Amino acid sequence: MFTGIVQATCEVVAINKKDGLNTLEIAMESELREGLITGASVANNGVCLTVTRIEDNRVFFDVMEETLSVTNLSELKLGSKVNIERSLTFGTEIGGHILSGHIHSQAKVKQVSHTDTHYDIELEVDQKWMNYILYKGFVGVNGCSLTVGKTHTNGFTLHLIPETLKLTNLDEAQVGEYLNIEIDSQTQAIVDTVERVLAQRGINASV
Repeated sequence: MFTGIVQATCEVVAINKKDGLNTLEIAMESELREGLITGASVANNGVCLTVTRIEDNRVFFDVMEETLSVTNLSELKLGSKVNIERSLTFGTEIGGHILSGHIHSQAKVKQVSHTDTHYDIELEVDQKWMNYILYKGFVGVNGCSLTVGKTHTNGFTLHLIPETLKLTNLDEAQVGEYLNIEIDSQTQAIVDTVERVLAQRGINASV
């Protein structure tokens, strides 16, 4: 489990590509590697991956074909920066919201608006996920726990603060790129339950 509070952006220093499998080598500072062991879970751009090896300052992760097909990890290149979060430790303060590291979809960057007073990113996502993405609700974007600033028919807008831009790779988002999306599990459970109850009573929730 994760909180969506990104601890650092780390560089991809090598990618070993095989049939149906990519092995990522991520350079991590000593503070992030402290206590890290083989088999531990680490979120990379919001994707829960298992540590397969640690050598010096490099941490290795295997990314399976299914994960490559549904996340933006397939687009990583040498030098790419990924958002890194170690798994949640019992008793740790939760500053974001609970994330599982299981990506539901990807959102396309439609527009980036950057001025002296704001930094907004407009995202487009498959409309079926908009049932769970609500104004002022939580959503995981590249592993970041963020509040939805505005919703549209087929997407939403994020208002990003300087601290988020400093600590994550969202300041590098370009129009046309895709970001990993994990919807809030509690929101999904509530919406699905309400729709199921209404359907049982013959009420159309979309009316």
